[in-house]
Amino acid sequence: MAIKNRYTYEDAGVSIDAGNQLVKAIGPMVKATARAGADGEIGGFGGFFDPKAAGYVDPLLVAANDGVGTKLKLAIEHDRHDSVGVDLVAMCVNDLIVQGAEPLFFLDYFATGKLENGIAERVIAGIAEGCKQANCALIGGETAEMPGMYAKGDYDLAGFCVGAVERGEQLTGEKVAPGHVLIGLASSGVHSNGYSLVRKLAADKGWRLDRPALFDSDRLLIDALIEPTRIYVSSLLPLVREGLVDALAHITGGGLLENIPRILPEGAHARVNADLWDQPRLMAFLQAQGNIEPGEMARTFNCGVGMVLAVAADKVDDVTARLEACGETIVKVGTIEAGERGCTVHGSQGCWSATSDWEATHLA
Repeated sequence: MAIKNRYTYEDAGVSIDAGNQLVKAIGPMVKATARAGADGEIGGFGGFFDPKAAGYVDPLLVAANDGVGTKLKLAIEHDRHDSVGVDLVAMCVNDLIVQGAEPLFFLDYFATGKLENGIAERVIAGIAEGCKQANCALIGGETAEMPGMYAKGDYDLAGFCVGAVERGEQLTGEKVAPGHVLIGLASSGVHSNGYSLVRKLAADKGWRLDRPALFDSDRLLIDALIEPTRIYVSSLLPLVREGLVDALAHITGGGLLENIPRILPEGAHARVNADLWDQPRLMAFLQAQGNIEPGEMARTFNCGVGMVLAVAADKVDDVTARLEACGETIVKVGTIEAGERGCTVHGSQGCWSATSDWEATHLA
């Protein structure tokens, strides 16, 4: 009698041994993110966090999740896997701090067609680095090996983060009023939004990403494009807890035009003067290469501003000095005036407005 073939999971393209090896390899990285409330160990079916041990009395929990988007394609195509994990953490923790919440713990999801531990370790090392920057414990995650779901070499990332803020201390934007000043914190680059347009420009214009950038001969173009998203938590959390900031807007998809209105109460209109800061050379390069209208820039890219603070006028000098001492680059972005809830971005290149329903309109 013929012996029937004995199938294994590995015959289907999934290696349990590779997964176990990865868990063992990343253990020290995860442990390095331990903080009060979490022990930094992995391997269970879930991760525990003790808010009381973290110093909270009556906390509200705040959750955020996000991914890295098509920036991953650049990382995959150009072997730049080490920093996209920082992007993943940044997109989540920066969304928590704008609620006034301290990021407490993070979980990641890494999915691929075939697990290549060398690449996965580099990605997860970046996640651990992002967690350390945000003082956020990496308490668990999921590695999914799914043959047939992804092209060879491809992977995707998703992140989930939980933070806390004492009840009554959350940032809601309700204190923002005419007379408030808008302060911008410089971005580190494109961050993690707009990369579908960046990649289209690269393909259509035939960019050589492995060559020095036209706007910075000391850097390869790929390195300028892949620069990880800046994490603002450590700079902002003390100011938020001291009540020096009344609202924060994380400038992600939708740019300045569509993110600033999200933090405004009715009757408050943000007027942003784009001439108050110099557009970074990378942003100017993207705009020139794509002949991108200024209004499209203002709702697609961060234009050099990764976070916007709404601050009472009498606190601006103190807030600015404190942030500069933390290493942040500060620009005055504009002011809040009475009017329809929304944002107007104006400058020498024109004037664009997004009202409370966030529909961008060219005004001049």
